[in-house]
Order: sequence, then C-alpha cells, then structure tokens
Amino acid sequence: MKLESSRVMVTGAASGMGREFALQLARSGARVAAVDMDDAKLAALVEEGGGRIVSYRCDVSDEAAVVETMAAASAAFDGLDGLVNNAGIFRDGLLVRPDKETGTVKRMTMAQWNAVIAVDLTGPFLCTREFAAQVIERKIPTSVIVNVSSVARHGNPGQSNYSAAKAGLVADTKVWGVELARYGIRVGAVAPGFVDTPILQGMRPEVLGKMLEGVPLRRAASTTEIWQAVRFIFECDYFTSRCIDVDGGLTI
Repeated sequence: MKLESSRVMVTGAASGMGREFALQLARSGARVAAVDMDDAKLAALVEEGGGRIVSYRCDVSDEAAVVETMAAASAAFDGLDGLVNNAGIFRDGLLVRPDKETGTVKRMTMAQWNAVIAVDLTGPFLCTREFAAQVIERKIPTSVIVNVSSVARHGNPGQSNYSAAKAGLVADTKVWGVELARYGIRVGAVAPGFVDTPILQGMRPEVLGKMLEGVPLRRAASTTEIWQAVRFIFECDYFTSRCIDVDGGLTI
C-alpha cells in the first residue's frame, strides 16, 4: 500500500512512538487521524503536522467512544485505509510480593490488571473491529492494520498484565490477518524492545544503563527505527499475520 494519499488512524499519537508514526505518515503524504487522551499534546501534534493531521480525543478502552471516533474519522476522511494500534499503558508490579517488615503478602491488584488489559488489548480489539467494519461497508479495496506489541510478550517479570496483553495482541494479529484477508485487509505487528521515549528518558542513568546491558546493541532504539518496521508493513503487500521484532537482539 502506498502511504501517499492514504488515510490512517494512529492511537496513542500524542507522544513517544505514536507521535513519530503520525508525523512520519503525514510527511509521507498520508492524512492522519491522531487519537489520544492528552489534549495539549494533540494540539501540538496537529500544529506540527502541516495540515495533514486531525486530532480526536478518545479512550480506546471505551466501546462507545471508539465507535463514535472511528465513525467520525471515517466520515471526515471519506474512509480510512490504515490503522496503527499504538495506545498502551503500564501498571507494573509483581504478582505477589511479601513485605520485608511485616511479612504481609502484597498482590497485583485487579485495578492494575484490568487497566492494562483494557487499553493494551481491548483497545486494539475495538479499534480493529470498527476499522474493519468501515472498510467493508465502504468497499475500500486494500487496507493495513499495524499492532504495536512488545518484546515483553515473551514474559517479563513484574509485567503479568502487560506481557499478557502484548502476547494476546500478537495472537490476534495472526487471527485477524487470516480472517480479514478476504476483504483486502492485511494485519501485521511490530514488537519493540527498549525505545528512546519520554518513559526511558525519565529514568535515572544508572537504572537505564543496567537495563541496556541486556541488549546486544547496548542502546535503546530510536522511534524512527521502530517507524521503519511500521512502514515496511504498510508498504509490503505480501506481509500479513506476522510480527516483526525490533529489539536490538534483546532476549527476555
């Protein structure tokens, strides 16, 4: 699929990887529906987008909000032919952890579990469902969905919720790619390792350095390097139902 003149929705577009994806798409000639919950950062993104980015405030875990936002963006763009499911959150914690002083066993809470599953797995499900429906209804001949997973899908201690969501997203990439191929919809996933985003930039240098020791390339990826994998999925018409690891060789 050619990016020029494409119409793409990017969730979690206000910062980090999503911001990079939205701007790179716009620079490639696409029109972009940028979805996020941060109004101020969305406004800044729209300003930088050169008139090719329109913003929508939407909680991707809210079914009614996703249905409304997808319908609005599809109407405004006369159909969408691309979707990047990038929105995601962390609520890290061990499954159980004894308190050293009291011996009381602390547990990962249902709030931690449900929040991450809602945004990181239910969100892509809702967005993909509504995107695919409008593709079929509008008879759009070819379209692409890119799911942003993570190296944590292999199972990262302290991230039961996040690992489950990101593993599920790769499984759904396989399922959706098979189910939707008949409608001209390809589905791929990208699984980044550590990426140089505000989350990593806010870490203490010694903590970040320790983390990066496990990466054979001894550094984090740039958001542009992750974008290169996303772009490949969009542009390679024979790619579907698979996940590309962009993790510097990191093993978890």
